[in-house]
Amino acid sequence: MLLDGLKIGFALTGSFCTIDKVIPEIKKIIDAGGKVVPIISHSVDKFDTRFGKAENLKKQLRDITGEEIINTVIDAEPIGPKSLLDIIIVAPCTGNTLSKIVNGITDTPVTMACKAQLRNQKPILIAISTNDALGTNAKNIGLLLNTKNVFLVPFGQDGPKNKSNSMVADFSSIMPALTEAVRGKQIQPVFIQY
Repeated sequence: MLLDGLKIGFALTGSFCTIDKVIPEIKKIIDAGGKVVPIISHSVDKFDTRFGKAENLKKQLRDITGEEIINTVIDAEPIGPKSLLDIIIVAPCTGNTLSKIVNGITDTPVTMACKAQLRNQKPILIAISTNDALGTNAKNIGLLLNTKNVFLVPFGQDGPKNKSNSMVADFSSIMPALTEAVRGKQIQPVFIQY
């Protein structure tokens, strides 16, 4: 299979309105032979929202992956010294998490996992979902585009008339972006039109 033997950390952050779009992508990765270890941010771990209950999502992640969830900074830290993962996918990646990754802030399980991965000079694939991509986070996206071992899932403006600064990844492009990122390549084009 395409991803046989690949150990993939799949990190979810608090863009709750898009989480349902990434769950099928986790299944595709597993179906292609990848081993997926779920990693979740504090907000995904704790918050019940109009999009669903935290406990239901965590059960779904455990059922799909067959793995325990990394949901503490302490549990994420060994990813570096033990070199546990071949790649980490952060999907959806909020603007908050994106800004922490680019600035080296490691105060959540997801940001610690990313720091640990970069420590080993291994790839991270980011699928952004943020209302301020063309606002305060534009500079952070620019920095990530030029950061070694960081790759982006193609993304574009999801509502230019009503949310002119908002950009969201094309989550259906996670698999092709993943296959490129493990080869050290950025999938093209990066910017897409919805």
